[in-house]
Amino acid sequence: MRHELLQFNELRLVDHSNPKSSNITQSFATDDALCLSVSESNMTAIRFWVHEPTVVLGIPDSRLPYIGEGIDFLKNNGYNTVIRNSGGLAVTLDEGILNISLIFPDTKQYDIHDGYEAMVDFIKWLFEDEGMKIEAYEIEQSYCPGAYDLSINGQKFAGISQRKVKSGSAVQIYLCVEGDGGKRAELLQRFYEVSLKDEQTKFKYPNINPNVMASLEQLFGKSLRVQQVQDKLLNRLKECGVNVLDQSLTAQEKEWFQSRLQLMQKRNKDLSS
Repeated sequence: MRHELLQFNELRLVDHSNPKSSNITQSFATDDALCLSVSESNMTAIRFWVHEPTVVLGIPDSRLPYIGEGIDFLKNNGYNTVIRNSGGLAVTLDEGILNISLIFPDTKQYDIHDGYEAMVDFIKWLFEDEGMKIEAYEIEQSYCPGAYDLSINGQKFAGISQRKVKSGSAVQIYLCVEGDGGKRAELLQRFYEVSLKDEQTKFKYPNINPNVMASLEQLFGKSLRVQQVQDKLLNRLKECGVNVLDQSLTAQEKEWFQSRLQLMQKRNKDLSS
């Protein structure tokens, strides 16, 4: 792990990887609370989160001309919806996708690209033993395209977003681990077709090609599970001498969480009505 933000000897772990007990709205509020916490504790934290089928929308998605029909389409296909508080466009989450947040303290001394580049380095380090070249550049025909899309041989398996609160920064990545990445892309391809109906908009929404997206088990050509990736990450950290401290939220963090949760619920009130 080369990046300066990754030079830690201790790392706090918050494990929310059980999809049955995880709530997507609470997930984003939790990262906000941890940003406030690391601003004071100065200890970097890592959080795992996995959710039942959900499409996380960006704020521009909420302005699609036929967004109501798009949300109905997703619901009819078994997906919940939520508008997130960090940048980007729609992504799919389900039990085969591992989300990882790295919550860095003291990020006022770094620019926003440092957080993204640290996460890129982190994932390259995690999978370096697979012997496959991971690249970071925009996959234009993916869903939620961005400059820090992660791909192998032109097929995207991960996207990164970032959320700053006080002097803490939550760098969030979704890793498409299990299943068929192209099938997930087909869902969002259809969502945009339903929500746009070929209407011209000022904002340019992605023209999704499912062939440019894949899961890690497809790319590595072997069976791979979310739990295996979590175990691999924790084992590699311990091999590097990092002391991983498994800690649930403190009383103060729960207070911050509640106030941030109210903001998330307010943002999503119109969507759910």
